[in-house]
Amino acid sequence: MGSEGNSTNKKLRFLCLHGFRTSGEILKKQLVTKWPESVLEKLDLVFVDAPFPCKGKSEVEGIFDPPYYEWFQFNKEFTEYENFDECLAYIEECMLKHGPFDGLLGFSQGAILSAALPGLQDNGVALQKVSKLNALIIIGGAKLRNQSVAEKAYSSVIQCPSVHFLGESDFLKQYGVELLDSFAQPLVIHHPKGHTIPRFDEEGLKSMLSFLERMQEVAGMEKK
Repeated sequence: MGSEGNSTNKKLRFLCLHGFRTSGEILKKQLVTKWPESVLEKLDLVFVDAPFPCKGKSEVEGIFDPPYYEWFQFNKEFTEYENFDECLAYIEECMLKHGPFDGLLGFSQGAILSAALPGLQDNGVALQKVSKLNALIIIGGAKLRNQSVAEKAYSSVIQCPSVHFLGESDFLKQYGVELLDSFAQPLVIHHPKGHTIPRFDEEGLKSMLSFLERMQEVAGMEKK
């Protein structure tokens, strides 16, 4: 348990990037219903919709109501992208409009983007008008597979503090494990579920709270 002094720490502001063909509202519902107040009270979460309306069937149809959105489009091998630069510009616009932000929280396609953005920012490819990303929360992530983008995103070890959720039965788990190699000191929280926003077990909750408290301390020191 943290000390009473932690309650005075400022909430960490995260821009939340939802999964492919879902929406900010859907991600909000998933997080708020599954994550405990002890985690949520440390976070100031801003949910936005991706820039492009869904161009095909959504996996969440019948579970969550439309509209659905996607961040960018890709081929079957995930190696060629459409509207990727527009997507990066849109995320920067959201950060300028709703920020400043301490970091990014992403799920699925949003997690793949979030994990790539610190490297793209450091290499001058994205987010040049906003402050440096200080923290990442990656749920069901993977690496970008477009070669020219990947070269810039993962060219050096990503120093940005990060927490990665890996689901035992997530179809992306193997790729989420590969992503860890690109980070200096990733915190990993395992859960038994598939490709979804997980609930916390006791150990995972302890790790998450410790990570957030550490980030709050860093944010507090930087503001002094």
